Order: sequence, then C-alpha cells, then structure tokens
Amino acid sequence: MLYILIGLIVFDFALGRTLSMLNGRCDTKPVPECIRDIYSDEKRERQVRFSRVGRRFSWILNSVETLAILLMILLGGYRLLDELIHGWCGTIESPMLSAIAMAALFFLILSILSRLLNLPFDIYHTFGIMQDFGFNKTTPKTFTLDILKSMGLNILITTLILAAVVSIYMQMPDWFWLLAWAVVSGFSLFMSYFYSQLIVPLFNKQSPLEEGELRNSIKELAEKSNFSLRDIYVMDSSKRSTIANAYFTGFGHRRRIVLYDTLIEQLTTEEITAVLAHEIGHYRHRHTLKSIIVSLVTSLLMFYLLGLTLKYNLCAAALGCVASFHVNMYFFYTLYTPIETILSLAGNALSRKHEYQADDYTKKCGVAEAQITALKKLSGNSLSNPTPHPAFVFFHYSHPTLVDRINNLRHP
Repeated sequence: MLYILIGLIVFDFALGRTLSMLNGRCDTKPVPECIRDIYSDEKRERQVRFSRVGRRFSWILNSVETLAILLMILLGGYRLLDELIHGWCGTIESPMLSAIAMAALFFLILSILSRLLNLPFDIYHTFGIMQDFGFNKTTPKTFTLDILKSMGLNILITTLILAAVVSIYMQMPDWFWLLAWAVVSGFSLFMSYFYSQLIVPLFNKQSPLEEGELRNSIKELAEKSNFSLRDIYVMDSSKRSTIANAYFTGFGHRRRIVLYDTLIEQLTTEEITAVLAHEIGHYRHRHTLKSIIVSLVTSLLMFYLLGLTLKYNLCAAALGCVASFHVNMYFFYTLYTPIETILSLAGNALSRKHEYQADDYTKKCGVAEAQITALKKLSGNSLSNPTPHPAFVFFHYSHPTLVDRINNLRHP
C-alpha cells in the first residue's frame, strides 16, 4: 500500500508536468483569425511570456510540494506527527473527544506547515509575477489580512466538520459514509446559499448597483427572461486585482448578481448585459441544479470509499501508524486520485456542454455579438492562452476555448 500511495503521488505530478509541457509547445502557434484583433504581435509576445513564467513557477511549486510530501512519507514525518498527537491527546478521558482533538490537531498542524511552505511562493506570485504583468493591486497589509482571515476561517470550518464526522464515525461506523455525506453535503449547500452574505463580507465590500443605465439594462433583461432578480451588487475586487468577473449566488429569494467593479470598468453596458444573459442561460437550463445533483452523487461515492478505507485502516497501516481516523482520512484523497481524475474529466466535459448551452441562450436574447466582444476583452485583458493544447483543455478546462465559443456564438 505504501508503494501505491507513493506511485499515485508521483503519477499525479508527472501527469501535471506532461500536460503543462504539451501546452507550452503551443506557444508558437499562430493566433486564430477571429481573435487576432485582441492579440497583436506585442500582446501575443506578452501573453507568451506570462504563460511561460507561470508554467515555470507552477513547476517549481509543484516540485517542492511533491518532494515535501514524499520526504514526510519516506522519513516517517507523518508517523512522528501522529505519535506526538497521540501523546498529547491520549490522556483525554472521553474517547470521542480524544479522537476529535487528534483529528483537529493533525489537520491544523499540517495546514500550518503547508501554509508556511507555500508562503514564499504566494508572496512571489502576488508581488512578483502578477505585479510585473500589471494584475496585482493588493497591498502587503491586505495580503497579510487575507492570509490570516483565510487561515482562521479554514480552522473554524475544518474543526466543525471534523467534529461532526468523527462523532458519526465513533458512534455509527457502519453508516458513517452515508451520515457523514449527508452532514457535509448539507453544510456545503448552506454555505453556497449564504456565501455572499457570510463569507464575501470578510474579504470584500459589496454595494448595491447604483440606479442608471446598467441597472436598468439588467432589470430589462431579467424581465424579458422571466428571471426573478432581487439584488444586484458591485464588489470592490479592484483592491486586489485587475481581473474581471461576475457571478450569481444563492437560491430562491436570496438569489443575487455580483459584479466585480473591474468588470464594470472594462466592459460596456451591452457587454455586461450579455455576460449576465449567459448566466441566466445557466439558470434556464437548470445547470446549477444539475451540477448540485452530480456533486452530491460523486461525493456519496467518495464517502462510501472513504468508509472502506477507514474500516480496513489502509493508509495508516501503510505509513506505520496506529489505526487513526485522521491519517486514513488525510491520505484517502491520494488513493482517490485516479477516480477523482476520471470524474473531473467527465465533470469538465459536462461543464463545457453547459457553457455552450448558456451561450446559445445569449443568441436567443439577441446579444451574441456583445457576448463575443465581452469574451474577447476579458480574455485579452487577462492574457489568457489563445492556443491551448487539446489535451490540456480536455483535462483542465471547465469552459470551451475562446475560439470554440466564438464559433458557436456566430453559427446557428
């Protein structure tokens, strides 16, 4: 089992590097005619430099992360950490509280170590690469506060979830997979429902969109589409980045549109309306509901397999640890990698299909050309790769390529 764990880790690293290398070979391909107006020779050269710097950065980061994990396995780092935690929490009289404390400490310590390992890379990526190419707007203060807030939020959520799943496992191990799945899925749906109200305000300000041409255009689109819309908000994303975006969040009466202020700066009213028509297209085709159902089914499979891993103590035994819920759970995701890869390929293929359907809806709304110019602007401004390798697209793209989307939007 130890060799299987190591093999999967190495395989995942090798697959990622191979796909990245194939993608890099497409840097010299000519830009397709339909998007040549946004990728001048100078812009293309800048985009290629950005992609190459990003690939080198990812190669170094992934190499360091993979090497750190392999060294922790081969040198007994995980076993030593597990022994220390057992020593610290072994005196707790309640077996359940002891198990919860051990799991929380195990994941907390590894999270902190991972955060410290990645911190220099995060700093360089933000204030080096993104700064050099004109994307970063984050100040050191905001960067530091984001890290502290993210870590605090991660500790809180992880502890709550671990307390729930460990309690279920200790009391009803035979039904752990089903009950834990129900609890975690319920929590995920709750967070999705209240994401914009609970999580976003910790990092960004959201202000109602002012009355005017844009708000009227969005309301008119919603009325024509028979789309119930309660709130339209603008988020101050420009304090961190120049990257533009927009999204729908919540369900039912809590549904709201959130526009990045950078999107409003970069696109015209007609183009923003076209982008939102695309999002309404997702709603009309029930893509969110379908995605939730697929996610629930795949996560049920994951929890079932996790239950088997815990039952037979597969990962902890391979690492020389005592039967530990937290060790088995931590390394289960390594064993799950092949299945996750297959499911992600199917999920990406389904997502790309949904994107085409949502784009088709913009054609019905008569804003296809505005959608095209919006996509071209967003792609050019973010220096997206106009000629990605088909294999890289197949494995990693949840959206069709820019050229494929334009061709679809321009043809019946």
